[in-house]
Amino acid sequence: MTAAGIPDQCPASVAISARPEFGDFQANGAMAAARLMKTAPRNLAQDIAANLDLDGVASHIEIAGPGFINIHLANDFIGDQVNALASDAKLGAATDHQPETVVVDYSSPNLAKEMHVGHLRSTIIGDALARVLEFIGHKVIRQNHMGDWGTQFGMLIAELEEHLGVGEKPEMALNDLEVFYQQAKQHFDRDSIFADKARAYVVKLQAGDRHCRDLWQMFIAISEAHSEQIYRDLNVSLKHTDIRPESAYNDDLAPLVQELRDQKLAVMDQGAQVVFLPELADKNGNPSPVIIQKSGGGYLYATTDLAAIRYRCQTLKADRILYFIDARQSLHMKQVFTLARKAGFVRPRVRLEHHAFGTMMGPDGKPFKTRDGGTVKLHQLLLEAIDRADRLIAAKDPDLNPGERAAVARKVGIGAVKYADLSKTRSNDYIFNWDAMLSFEGNTAPYLQYAYTRIRSIFRRAGFDADSFPVAIKIVDDREKQLALRLLQFGEMLDQVAADAYPHLLCNYLYDLASAFMAFYEHCPILKEEISEIERQSRLGLCRLSASVLATGLDLLGIEVMERM
Repeated sequence: MTAAGIPDQCPASVAISARPEFGDFQANGAMAAARLMKTAPRNLAQDIAANLDLDGVASHIEIAGPGFINIHLANDFIGDQVNALASDAKLGAATDHQPETVVVDYSSPNLAKEMHVGHLRSTIIGDALARVLEFIGHKVIRQNHMGDWGTQFGMLIAELEEHLGVGEKPEMALNDLEVFYQQAKQHFDRDSIFADKARAYVVKLQAGDRHCRDLWQMFIAISEAHSEQIYRDLNVSLKHTDIRPESAYNDDLAPLVQELRDQKLAVMDQGAQVVFLPELADKNGNPSPVIIQKSGGGYLYATTDLAAIRYRCQTLKADRILYFIDARQSLHMKQVFTLARKAGFVRPRVRLEHHAFGTMMGPDGKPFKTRDGGTVKLHQLLLEAIDRADRLIAAKDPDLNPGERAAVARKVGIGAVKYADLSKTRSNDYIFNWDAMLSFEGNTAPYLQYAYTRIRSIFRRAGFDADSFPVAIKIVDDREKQLALRLLQFGEMLDQVAADAYPHLLCNYLYDLASAFMAFYEHCPILKEEISEIERQSRLGLCRLSASVLATGLDLLGIEVMERM
């Protein structure tokens, strides 16, 4: 552009072509520059093309329409690039950038309750981003900010104490935690004396009372074991060591409130400690209130979240903090971020990001519920997914032995549930549909898993070991070229997902890649006798690389592949 005399403020505007007949890349900057320079865009495009130095990169360049520059890459150049990709353990992921310490806050269920579908999106979206960020070279610190503090625990402790008082053993009282919670809630709602006792126990718990702490710990142990089993079932990378619950910040809450008072940010209002934020004022100019300590001395989510931000910035030395919390908490997160910066808890360059997500909806367009209107337990949902996948696979391949079928059903069922969610734009609601998510056609996990197994089967038929097959790719056919170009976009796609925190971009890429492979497979014979050995080797190399990218991409989404299905 500069060599053609175009001002620096005019960008080249190079993009991947939407249609192969318009080249592999298209430069559209000539038209905008021509308006500024008051000249004919097609003539300017010709000047730009004449100054391009793409020897060995492009096979030819053409001017189309009013001034589009279509760039057709040379097959030999693409072949060199894709061969280099095959020898790269990271498959083109940009690991040469400045690595950052990234804290990812996700899942964060409330303990003493069974995990339900409302926890699914935070858990799997956050996990996908943690995996992608780690893969491209960042130091990722997972933080499972579990809710293990507050009124519900005072209620549960009081209920457990009454059970123990009549001689019941703790393991009996806690055998079914969800039922026990419901009993405690009913008791709390109907008995004011019990409710006062429960509230008093919250204060005692937060003050470190040994008896309350011992009973509280019983609930925590059972709840954590349940959550960790769900993570294993979901193939989510969260571990016990990633748990840093609300209670971990208890000792920092009083000093934090005092610090906000010392800075004249927190003021007494109706007995409570409140910060008023003019930065988030409503349309009438009223500042947004953030209560950080209740009149009775108790603390709130905002207080704990502020303490967590301070810990993540000052102790973990985070450069970037990602929160995967549903959209209903948007105002809360804005308040916490604004106050944390105002109080100096966050270094100026630290990025605080709330990546909100929509709701899983039922076929009726309302939040997903059981038929009787109850909350859908995550464990039950995953069992049903595996059962449905098992029946589907049994119908497709009745000769598959029971053990292998069970393993495949687990991967297909769990993968289908996760991919159906991850493939939707995170910020949108979506409709939960069993038939759509378990389909072997379209943008689904079973389709991508099947594409992978199909590639692996080619090597079994050829009698080669796919994992050690040497890659020597030579691009000849247009279908080979289109597949190779897709493969070369993998690293760029991961960078975009890491920057924007939208996993559906990776899902769409993998679907496009699988579709490009299927088109290549149908039009480019691989194992037929009339194919030359050099051509067969090249096409098998494309097969191997396609399988590697598919498996890696799905793994970054937390979805497993299998050799047969």
